[in-house]
Amino acid sequence: MAPKVVAADTSGVRPGKLKVFLGAAPGVGKTYRMLDEGRRRARRGTDVVVAYAECHARPHTEEKLEGLEILPRTHRTYRGGTFSEMDLDGVLARHPEVALVDEMAHTNVPGGRNGKRWQDIEELLAAGIDVVTTVNIQHLESLNDVVQKITGVPQRETVPDEIVRRAHQIELVDMPAEALRRRMAHGNIYQPEKVDAALAHYFRVGNLTALRELALLWVAGRVDETLQKYRSEHGIGTVWETRERVVVALTGGPEGETLIRRAERIADRSSGGDLLAVHVARSDGLADASPAALAKQRELVESVGGSYHSVVGDHVPTALLDFARAENATQLVLGTSRRSWLSRLVAPRGIGEDTVELSGDIDVHMVTHERAGRGRRMPVPGRELPHSRRVAGPVAGLVLPLALTVVLAQTRGTLNLTSEALLFLVTVIGVACLGGVVSALLASLTASLLLNYYFIPPSDQFTITEPNNALALAVFVLVAVTVAALVDRSLRLARRAASATAEAETLSSMAGNILRGDQAVPILVERTREAFGMESAELVPRSGQEKETVERGEGLVKVPAGPDRILVLRGRRLPSSEHRVLTAFAAHLAAALDHARLTEAAAEVEPVKAADRMRTALLAAVSHDLRTPLAGGRAAISSLRSTDVDFSAAERDELLATADESLAKLNRLVDNLLDMSRLQAGALTLHLQPTAFADVLPLALDTLSTPSVPVESQGLAEICDVLADPPLLERVIANLVVNAVRHSPADHRVLISGSALGSRVELRVIDRGPGLRPEDRDRIFVPFQRLGDNDNTSGLGLGLALSRGLAEAMGGTLTPEDTPGGGLTMVLSLRAAAAEEEPVGLA
Repeated sequence: MAPKVVAADTSGVRPGKLKVFLGAAPGVGKTYRMLDEGRRRARRGTDVVVAYAECHARPHTEEKLEGLEILPRTHRTYRGGTFSEMDLDGVLARHPEVALVDEMAHTNVPGGRNGKRWQDIEELLAAGIDVVTTVNIQHLESLNDVVQKITGVPQRETVPDEIVRRAHQIELVDMPAEALRRRMAHGNIYQPEKVDAALAHYFRVGNLTALRELALLWVAGRVDETLQKYRSEHGIGTVWETRERVVVALTGGPEGETLIRRAERIADRSSGGDLLAVHVARSDGLADASPAALAKQRELVESVGGSYHSVVGDHVPTALLDFARAENATQLVLGTSRRSWLSRLVAPRGIGEDTVELSGDIDVHMVTHERAGRGRRMPVPGRELPHSRRVAGPVAGLVLPLALTVVLAQTRGTLNLTSEALLFLVTVIGVACLGGVVSALLASLTASLLLNYYFIPPSDQFTITEPNNALALAVFVLVAVTVAALVDRSLRLARRAASATAEAETLSSMAGNILRGDQAVPILVERTREAFGMESAELVPRSGQEKETVERGEGLVKVPAGPDRILVLRGRRLPSSEHRVLTAFAAHLAAALDHARLTEAAAEVEPVKAADRMRTALLAAVSHDLRTPLAGGRAAISSLRSTDVDFSAAERDELLATADESLAKLNRLVDNLLDMSRLQAGALTLHLQPTAFADVLPLALDTLSTPSVPVESQGLAEICDVLADPPLLERVIANLVVNAVRHSPADHRVLISGSALGSRVELRVIDRGPGLRPEDRDRIFVPFQRLGDNDNTSGLGLGLALSRGLAEAMGGTLTPEDTPGGGLTMVLSLRAAAAEEEPVGLA
């Protein structure tokens, strides 16, 4: 039954305040910090007592007790032993201002009125006594199962989270994993005899790093709760952006890399800031972005830890801001326009200006770059004139000639008819550039009428008396219409050229994805969806009844992609101008599918090639390694059989020993080869049964010749049995010991230790040799691999490869670790045959 949470009784007494020093693991310095806090308060004149402190015989921590009043403990007898506990009644009777109470999660020895120490602390707080205490993250009740999954150790001493959350102050005592392991190795946490087991067990780098992250996240959540409470109490309704999310808008232009790096720096300056890149694909499909450039920028975004997104929208500013708000972004990074000053005269407002106007509470950064203002934005490939220009063109065709007429009327008599006609011609050409040939025709008609009425004699009437003036007006109209048509044609050709360029870049990018090969098909399908602005795109099996043509429907497009696949796109209705490009996309997808099939076929052949390489290496190695023991044994036996030499008894013993050693080497070599072949063929027979490391180790050492360095063991008799095949386990241990002895200096021992870790048991073979570089940790398990050996006298290089294979066959693992202080530790982990023993000594 879970212990009852006791609420503090505040009737008539001010409840005490609780301060908690929270640690990620034992040994980070919680007790030290608690005692230091007590000394600091005592120096200020506060009445402080040490109600309970567990220093674990750590000298630096015990020094902090000096000058503090230490209350006597109470002693209780339980199951034949005597244990000391905090004297709760004594602390209440002393009634200090502050009580220092260590190990909040401790379970009290039966005999007191509370089963848990945190319940004692609740009584002290209810009595008006401030309490400073300590607890580790693994003791919080809500994290109990998470910690067990990480460390394999169940925590039977827990504290309800609400007790810790009610604390007036929570201070995190933090220490990096490597620093904590160094403290452990130096003997600053546990006694020397417990150090190796602790480093191999609970104090692994991965365990400590995960626990540290849990502690940081838990405290961060507690800080957020405090902030929300403060905002609620003070009626603060505005958003406080405590975590930055930066969105960078990419167009596929050359400025993209500059924007990404600038946005990354903005995100990095904010603790925990996120970077999101977004490209807005216009709903008409192929836009003015280079897919190749976007792919390169996407790689850059992901390389700096950001994420890439693509959205579809007609109005780019609105699409950008909708995405930013959906992602709860706080900042938006845009590049300044690449449009030239002439383009700005035609259309003053750009995407940046509209985005700033609509941004609201999102900060917008306009970043300058080397391409700013250096080129007019090219027309969108395959698109007609925008709606704004289609409206502005006819309006300009009417307004601009009228405006020019007003100006020329003020200077009547200054210019002749030829100059006035040329000015009207320039106006018509400008209207043609803005609105196309239809707007130019309207402008030429308006200009000719105004020119006739105001500037061709007789003025102020639509009559022409001079034949030359009539000819001039006719030529004016002809030239205006011709020039407008040519301008419109050139713009159409420019748009077609831009469209062809975009299509070529897109298809080139897709071809590059096919050549790269890795996951090309999913990438190309996603590129197709983004390029055409569709909601979804997928490859589906082909039933054989589909036609070899593009099928179009309302929001659904199907196009063949090879003999057995159909590309299906859902979303908008595609115009006919994009069907040719879509067919090219589908052809690339078909090529990608063929490439994937060829890659899969090549992968199926690779194991055969690997087996051939294995056999070649085996033959090359066996050619020497078999010959050496055979030659030695044969020479010794031949000498013994010889009748020409009369050997002494000592000489005969030496020859027999040589023959025995040679045959033993040959036997081990053949056994390794046979076991390796069985492993690779999947024909290894296992007989798993409860096996004790302490029973197998002597047998493994007996199979070895006299080692050049001493081999010692510790802790093997205390650990439980493992599920293993005894002969195979013997082979694994023998190979590990041989490897450790070979690389150990003569003045150092090889240590073999055992420890339990949850439902598994570990055997550690520790040497003080040169150790391993990180890049060699996998290579040592490759057959026929001898790191640092240039000769074949040490065997085929099968020992570690065979050991890992046998360990995995028995359901275990074999991993290398660095030995603290230098050297290599091989860790053999196997399943425990009996119930695990709960580790002790965790403070």
